[in-house]
This record gives sequence, C-alpha cells and structure tokens, in this order.
Amino acid sequence: MRKRLILPLLAALSLTAVSHATFARTVTDDMGNRVEVPQEAHRIADAWYAHHSLLMTLAAGDRIVATVNHPQDRPWMFKIQPSLNQALSVHGRSFESEALLARKVDVVFVPAEDADAAAYRQAGLPTLVMRFDDFPSMKRSLLTTAKVIGSDDARQRAKAYNAWLDGEIAAISAKTAGLTEAQRPRVLHIQSLHPLKVDGRNTLIDTWIKLAGGRNAAAEVDGNMKETSPENVLFWQPDIIIIGAGAGTIEASDYASLFSNLNAVKNHQVFQNPAGVFPWDRYGTEAALQIQWAAKLLHPALFKDLDMVKATQDFYQRFFNYDLNKTQAARILQGQGPDN
Repeated sequence: MRKRLILPLLAALSLTAVSHATFARTVTDDMGNRVEVPQEAHRIADAWYAHHSLLMTLAAGDRIVATVNHPQDRPWMFKIQPSLNQALSVHGRSFESEALLARKVDVVFVPAEDADAAAYRQAGLPTLVMRFDDFPSMKRSLLTTAKVIGSDDARQRAKAYNAWLDGEIAAISAKTAGLTEAQRPRVLHIQSLHPLKVDGRNTLIDTWIKLAGGRNAAAEVDGNMKETSPENVLFWQPDIIIIGAGAGTIEASDYASLFSNLNAVKNHQVFQNPAGVFPWDRYGTEAALQIQWAAKLLHPALFKDLDMVKATQDFYQRFFNYDLNKTQAARILQGQGPDN
C-alpha cells in the first residue's frame, strides 16, 4: 500500500520539477509510441542489454546512469566504457522508479514486451520501447536513439554508422551472392549447450549466416534461442558449428560422445563466436563485424585479404573511440575477456 501511495507522489514531484518547455520534442519509438522527451537526454536508464552498444556507438555511453549489464558478464563493455562502473546496477532488467527519479533520469530505454514500461511512465519518466531483429530495423533504432540523445554529434554518428554498415554488407554480398547452394556450407549456431538451444530463421543470426555465404542448418526452427533435441542436430548434420560466447564447448557438454559423429566435429569445424562490448552474433552494432568474421570463416579464399584483427581495431577506434592493441583484438575474436 505504501508503494502505491509513494509512486504517484514521486511522479507528481518529478513532473512539477521539470518545466513543460523542457519536454519540447516528440520521438516515435520502435513500437510506434509517441514519447515526449527533453531537448537533450543527458541521464539515461537503459534496461536492454544490447542497446548499450548503440548508445556507445553514438558516443553517449557516459550518459548511462542506470544499467542492467554487469562487468562480470560484459567485461569489455565496462573496460571500454568505465563510467558504467558508477551507474546504478540491477540484476534482471527492472529498475525501481523511485531510484531513477532520485538519479534525475531524463529517459528510459526498454526492450519490447518489458512489463515495467507502464510503471516508468506512471512515474513521469519518458520511456521508449526499442526493438530490432534485422539490419534495417537496427539502423532505424540507431537513428531513433540519436534523436532521443538530441545532439548533432549523435545524429551524425548514427548516419555514419548506417552508411558504413550498408557499405560492408554490399561488399560482402558482392562476393557471396553468386554462390550456389552447394557452395554454401550448412551452419548451425548454438546459443546454449545447457539446455541445448539454437537460432533459426527470422533472426539476425539467420541474416548474417546468409550474407556470409552460408545456409542455416536450423532453418526449420523459427526464432532465437529455441530449445531443440540432439537428435535434430544429428539430422541437420551441419558442416560448421558456431557456439555462442560463454556457452561452453561440445567436448565438455553432455553431447560430447553423441556429437562426435557430426561432420563439423570430425572435420574440426567448431568455432566459438567472438564477443566484445556485446556478443557479436546477437543484437548490437558489432553485428557488422560478425558478418565479416563469418564470411572469412565460411569462405577464406574469397576473403583472404580480410584481416579481422585490423578490422576489429578499426571498428573500435571509429565507433567506440577506443584504441585496441592487436592482443586485445585477438582476445575479442577468440571470445575471451580482457587480460587483466
């Protein structure tokens, strides 16, 4: 009962403390909600793990004052954006509205279907729902995020990243588009070994597998991180297996003996996915690097001139304003954390 009384009171205080002129802009979020936001968002609460990389790409990572990420899970994110160590940190993805008001948060970003969005809005906090599941929607989301930030620099960075991404996709597609079905290896992306989960069609993972010149071995599965049986994996008989960072190894899994009969295992074509600020294979701006990495992995002869260490260094300097040395870039490519 006490919480129900406090929340409306805090909402009223938060609204009266800010002049109406401050909320002079309306931005449409990724779900079509029209949200009044300040002229510039200086203090941001971000409840979507992957969305942090968008803010960092826009040079606004230091504006995050409340985060759902943690250094033990995302060591590169906190190394490259050390200001996150001073942010309010929660387990799960739910903030207390009172805590956000106390930190004078300007806007809150939440992922789609976040049950807390209504509570944030009730507290008077401008709340935007963000969602992207392919490259076009990620580009749109980046532009929306830049609008919310409100600075010319953020808008220019969003346009620059999107143009660069388009160029990389075009360059890779130019080499892989003409491949025949037989020339495209069957790629299985395993998100988790315990339980066994794979990524199927209608996902960003499926998109980069195809762009890189492969076929998704789990194409009959619809969606991300779907549980499957080891029998299905044996039936799919992938040529290449990519295991998500942090998911462990087949050798240490319950399926070590069973999967030893897979072509990918017998031919030593099992790889761990790179992971930096965020896992490259999933939803973040580093997905652009994932296409390059996967293309070289699947078709080394086509991409023999692609130096992934240098490509990683260039990306981090350009979009995260961070100078990686070669050893650090190599560790990211191997899915390893910083060497402290």
